[in-house]
Amino acid sequence: MSQTKTVFPRLPLSIEVLPEFQLTAFDEAEIADVIAASFPTEYSGRSFFQQRPHLRVIWRKERILAHIALFHRSIRIDGDLTVIAGVGDVACHPDFRELGIATKLMDHSLALATQSQAQFAVLFGARTLYDRAGFSPSKNTYTSVDMTGAKTQGIGTRKANFLMVRPLKNRVWPETAQIDFLGPLF
Repeated sequence: MSQTKTVFPRLPLSIEVLPEFQLTAFDEAEIADVIAASFPTEYSGRSFFQQRPHLRVIWRKERILAHIALFHRSIRIDGDLTVIAGVGDVACHPDFRELGIATKLMDHSLALATQSQAQFAVLFGARTLYDRAGFSPSKNTYTSVDMTGAKTQGIGTRKANFLMVRPLKNRVWPETAQIDFLGPLF
């Protein structure tokens, strides 16, 4: 019995990088639509989960159909201030999945992060895309401000379940270090 492999058409990939302050209301609405189609989590029409990012890396084909948010910020790793690139709100419209779009956006996002002062790229997730991009799971205990629903809910310390890290420079992530995100997650 032979198996038929689905062949997807090659689509031109035009990656755009938008600083948050250049995001238009129209762009923001399109990103919110992609996120709503991609996540079961309630975003309440927002284009971000907890906090606005610094950059949006998007793919647009007449409208925005894929998105990654990048956060350039400092955290404390066992008390030492360290610059990281937070990766969040990774979304691709369901009709355009399995075309390699998210992989290309992730590669571009990590290239941008590598050019920055960030020592590590950090995200919360558990997808094959992240493994392929060089992220490894980490079980550090971390402290952050819980801003679920874009509302301050409190400060908590917890053991990471979905923390993933990718070194961007020649530095090893300390697996046993206490992490303080100095604010909300991504």
